[in-house]
Amino acid sequence: MLPQFGTAARKNPNKNLNKAVSADAGGAAPEKASVDAAWLVLEAANDLGDQAAVEACRRVIDAELNGTVAGASDLDLVLGYFR
Repeated sequence: MLPQFGTAARKNPNKNLNKAVSADAGGAAPEKASVDAAWLVLEAANDLGDQAAVEACRRVIDAELNGTVAGASDLDLVLGYFR
C-alpha cells in the first residue's frame, strides 16, 4: 500500500512546509510527513539520476535519524519535487 503523500500534499501544499519551517525555528526534529516524502523523492531521484535531489533527501533523512533539523532549502526541494 502506498503512502498518502500526493493526496495530503494537494489538500494544502504549504501545510507540511509550514510545520517543517516552524520546527526549524523551535529546534525540533523534522516533521514525519517530510521524512516520508524524502524517502519517496529519494527513490524517484535515484531513478532519474537527479543527484542534487538525492543529496537533499539524504540530508532530510539523516536529520530525522539524528534528531536534528533539516535545512529549509532541502525541505523545499523534497516537498516540491513532484509539483
